[in-house]
Amino acid sequence: MTTSHEPLLLISGAGLPEWVWNDTRRALGDEHDTRVAARPESSTRARLRDYAEAALRSAPTGRFAIIAHSSGGLIGAEVARLAPDRVGAFLAVSAVVPKPGGSFISAMPLPNRWLLGVAMRLAGTRPPDSAIRRGIADGLDEPTVRRIIADFAAESPGLYRDGIAHDSFGSSRGYVVTSRDREIPPSLQRTFAQRLDASWSAELGTGHLPMIEDPNALANSITSFLSSIATRMPRA
Repeated sequence: MTTSHEPLLLISGAGLPEWVWNDTRRALGDEHDTRVAARPESSTRARLRDYAEAALRSAPTGRFAIIAHSSGGLIGAEVARLAPDRVGAFLAVSAVVPKPGGSFISAMPLPNRWLLGVAMRLAGTRPPDSAIRRGIADGLDEPTVRRIIADFAAESPGLYRDGIAHDSFGSSRGYVVTSRDREIPPSLQRTFAQRLDASWSAELGTGHLPMIEDPNALANSITSFLSSIATRMPRA
């Protein structure tokens, strides 16, 4: 198969710093122009559209493929809605995919969505260090866990509460399930993959951050996905 060299916009999950993608970007090599989506300058009151517009400002010129992780799935959906002519493909990596019109919170099963809403009202959007350690950062070595905790940033409630437009993910879609994920259970990820109507899928034996835990495997999944659709992706 021929691998598409279409540029990539990497969209991180909530709170995660740009450096989480460093090893995966190196594994992808110089064949791909990779950019990590920027966050809004003022993230305390930003809406989902603000996140998408910031991502678009940092995206490669012309057409690109979206690689969206976790809550970045909602940002990616809004990017695809705002610039459908520029998004050539959409790969979700343990990403949240709500029902049409739904939000991150509404995509969570009961009673999690209630608990999440209450926790955000009482304590904000940054999880406790202990929750980051046992969920998002599970499976990583201790120095990396400490670095994740130190660099983790609170996001705007709008990222979690704003709904996405109907079916705004683009035409070529794939999903990577992380099978040892303690943040978003694999069973829920598979529901999201079905909801995305992904035509391509893969499974990695990692926790929630495969871009750190096994960057080579994630890079291989990305290139395999792009290869699977290379003949169907329009050229700029």
